[in-house]
Amino acid sequence: MNAWIVIGIILLIVGLTLFFVRRNQQARAFSLKSARRVTVAELGNTAQAIADEIGGGNWRDYVKLWGEIEVAQPLISELKQVPCVYYSFKVQREYEETVTEKDAEGNTTHKTEQRSETVASNQQSTLFYLQDETGKIWVDPNEAAIEAVQVLNEFRPGDPAAGMLQMGRFSLTLGNSHRRTVGYRYTESVLPIDRKVLVVGEVSDHTGTLTLCRPTATKKKYIISLKTDEVLTANADQGAKNAAIAMFICLGLGILLILVGILL
Repeated sequence: MNAWIVIGIILLIVGLTLFFVRRNQQARAFSLKSARRVTVAELGNTAQAIADEIGGGNWRDYVKLWGEIEVAQPLISELKQVPCVYYSFKVQREYEETVTEKDAEGNTTHKTEQRSETVASNQQSTLFYLQDETGKIWVDPNEAAIEAVQVLNEFRPGDPAAGMLQMGRFSLTLGNSHRRTVGYRYTESVLPIDRKVLVVGEVSDHTGTLTLCRPTATKKKYIISLKTDEVLTANADQGAKNAAIAMFICLGLGILLILVGILL
C-alpha cells in the first residue's frame, strides 16, 4: 500500500470523525433553540395549574433558565479547594520511554519519547438552587454537560522524595515504575458558587418538588453553562458549520488521494 492511499484513508477517518462532531453540534444547537425560555415563577404557576387539574407528579417540560447558583453547603474541590457545586480533577504522570524502531532496510534506531498517563481522577457534583428575579428552583447536575472553569493547571517536576503525591485534600501513594518520571501535571475545573449560569434541561415535579434534571428524551441535551443562551447557540451553529466544511474537505481529498494511489 503506497503513501497516497495511506494518507487518503487517514483523511477519510478524520472526515468520518468530523461527521459525528457536526451531528453533535447540530443536536446541541437544536436543543438550545427548542428549549422554552421561562422564569422560575412561570414554572411554579404552570406546575400548580396542572396539579389542580390532573394531579401532580407527571408534568415534564424542556426549558432553559438563566439565574444565579445558590447553595447552603458547597463542595470544596480536592486540589485547589475552591467552593463550588461541581468539580473534576486529573493528575497525569509525564514520563520518558525509550522506543526501538526499524526502518524499511532493517536498521534499528532508539529514541526517547515523552508520554503521559492518568494516575488519578475524580469528579463530584451536588444539588443547588438556581435563583432568578422571580424565585428559585432545584437543579440536579447529575449527568449534565457542565462547562466548568479551569482553576488549576500546574506541572510539578520530578518524583516526590516521600513517594507520595499531595495537593489540597488529595493524596496518592506512588508505586515503583521502570519508566523515568519527568513530573506530574495537576488540572482541575469547577462550577463556582455565586455565579450566573444557563441551565437547559427538563423540569419535572415527579419528586414533589420542581427540579431541573436530565431529559428523559435522549436526543435532548442537558447543559449547564456560564455562557448565555445567545452565545452558546451561536457557538454551536458555528461549530456545526466549521465541522461540515472540514468534513467535506477531508472526505474529498481522501477519495482523491486513494484514486491517485490506485492509478500510480
